[in-house]
Amino acid sequence: MRILLVEDDTLLGMAVRDQIAADGHAVDWAKRIGEAEDHLAAAHYDLVLLDLMLPDGRGLDFLRHRRQAGDTMPVIVLTARDQVSDRIAGLNAGADDYLVKPFDLDELSARLGAVARRYAGKPNPEVQLGELTIDMAARSIRRAGRQIALTAREWSLFEAFLQRPGMLLSKGQLEERLYTFGAEVESNTIEVYVARLRKKLGADTICTERGLGYRLGQPGGA
Repeated sequence: MRILLVEDDTLLGMAVRDQIAADGHAVDWAKRIGEAEDHLAAAHYDLVLLDLMLPDGRGLDFLRHRRQAGDTMPVIVLTARDQVSDRIAGLNAGADDYLVKPFDLDELSARLGAVARRYAGKPNPEVQLGELTIDMAARSIRRAGRQIALTAREWSLFEAFLQRPGMLLSKGQLEERLYTFGAEVESNTIEVYVARLRKKLGADTICTERGLGYRLGQPGGA
């Protein structure tokens, strides 16, 4: 996923950013609402992590405005406010989930995955793809009972296909899953990762549409 973190606390922001990156996601970090709006205008994001109290405004007002404008992108609120009334206000403004500071970073990773699965129409974390049994929550893949290990970036790319079965994904769309703003993109990165996934999961796991992009296939065996 490509995630936008909107948080003005430097220490917390660094910890959350590093956790998301370690999970294999691309993350851009904005410390103000204005900066967040600039990011959202320039790139497609799969999810937003939103602090409620920011230097140039209230996160709830920002969220409410986005929802009124028809934005359906999933949003998880991060806040120190732990009253039930605050949680209700956040959910009523359009938040999909709510994490009270301080929170466990592993719980954050789990919440990100759960919200992403709901938006992809796959609330059940287990997916069957040919002979592959995929646990989206645990980020594990098995074939005939044997575990197949993916790196964080390999998983992030594979997850893009799992969330959009049958959809053609361009090289540019896939690069957005792996890179943040300002990162240097090597021209053959996607080809390299697709080749790695095919080697580990089966040659027909990902199909190439020459000159257009890639789509998820139906692997039949080792």
